[in-house]
Amino acid sequence: MAIKLIDSHCHLDFPVFDANRSELIKQCNAAGIGGFIVPGVTAENWPRLVELQSQFAGISIAFGLHPYFIEQHTVQDLDLLSQYCEKYQPVAIGEIGLDYYRKDLDKTKQLEFFQRQLELANAFQLPVILHVRKAHQDVLTLLKKTKVKGGVVHAFSGSEEQAREYIKLGFMLGFGGAITYPNASKLKKLACTLPLDCMVLETDSPDMKPFEYTEQANTPLTLIRVLDEISELRGEKKESLAMVFLSNTQRIFS
Repeated sequence: MAIKLIDSHCHLDFPVFDANRSELIKQCNAAGIGGFIVPGVTAENWPRLVELQSQFAGISIAFGLHPYFIEQHTVQDLDLLSQYCEKYQPVAIGEIGLDYYRKDLDKTKQLEFFQRQLELANAFQLPVILHVRKAHQDVLTLLKKTKVKGGVVHAFSGSEEQAREYIKLGFMLGFGGAITYPNASKLKKLACTLPLDCMVLETDSPDMKPFEYTEQANTPLTLIRVLDEISELRGEKKESLAMVFLSNTQRIFS
């Protein structure tokens, strides 16, 4: 049985892929990776996403204002986000969220922009792609207040209790290269104990490289490495796992 997968989170629009994007997508297709969810991070890069989707089959896009770039975002970007959602019908709003790991990021502005984007997701009935670092409690509080149509917690690294809170709110948890590291015991345990129907696979290319991956930039091809790891951890066939992960990704992003 051939494996079919969707990379639920990769940044194929980033300039690092300009030289070989077309060839890379062909290689992914040959390996069974036929779809890619590509989220936006700043208003400046949204036109690239639109262009990318028109150029390649299998690419689905999302628009969002990433907390990491909070200083770049303006109130006008929020109005533009609404216009882009209206015009281009993305599969989600993202990548959005809160990042408390970096102490130099304006927390008040992050909270305001996150709240506004959740409201937009609600208005457009779209799921959200979440970036959360050291901020799970605040994110969960806001999600309970502004009930959105679920989504994915990208690169989840919280506790099992937090994972189950997200699941109750209709969220999937994204597993990527981090799970392949020998010291990732908490993540490995989560991959074994959480129900399969709330997990999706991602690479976060060009970031989040798997263990012992030597290429300069991560690519969606390493999705197979993540699948192999979870297959080994759970003692389940990768073909049957791939079917579940594919179905989960299709379901959350309609």
